[in-house]
Amino acid sequence: MSNSTESSSKSDDAKNYWRSNLTLVAVLLSVWAIAGFGLSIFFIESANQIKIGSVGFGFWMAQQGSIFVFVVLVLVYALAMDRIDRKHKLND
Repeated sequence: MSNSTESSSKSDDAKNYWRSNLTLVAVLLSVWAIAGFGLSIFFIESANQIKIGSVGFGFWMAQQGSIFVFVVLVLVYALAMDRIDRKHKLND
């Protein structure tokens, strides 16, 4: 009887782990889409009202900013997944 309870608990743990993982991925992909498409394409005219040096923010996001955002998102993903793994005791 305890074997089925333990199996059910592991199944719930696996579901919670993947739910956390997919939520994190969805949030980070949304941020990337906003940075990559929103500021660089769709709202470029509004973003260009803000100047970085002699160029508009929208132009800068299209050329450099999206790359910086991507690198930061990779770092955030690695740190967050490490925390999620520790929370679900997967790195023992």
